[in-house]
Amino acid sequence: MEIIVYTKTGCPWCIGVTSFLKEQGMDFEEKNVTQDENLMKEMVELSGQSKAPVVVLNGTILADTDKEAVQAFLEGEGEII
Repeated sequence: MEIIVYTKTGCPWCIGVTSFLKEQGMDFEEKNVTQDENLMKEMVELSGQSKAPVVVLNGTILADTDKEAVQAFLEGEGEII
């Protein structure tokens, strides 16, 4: 499963999502939009908004999401037991 997480520095929801994915042993790419104007533009183009985190799971975009929503999505996809 390809997972990309767009984050902002100090964002508690971002920390929650990335911590959850690490606890599950899932590989993901983190893109911190706070540090890169081009990544912010990329996130906004994908999600239609500027709030983080935005998680892309195999092409499905979860915008302005949290740990619980990511977990629910993955459970629905059969990725987490």
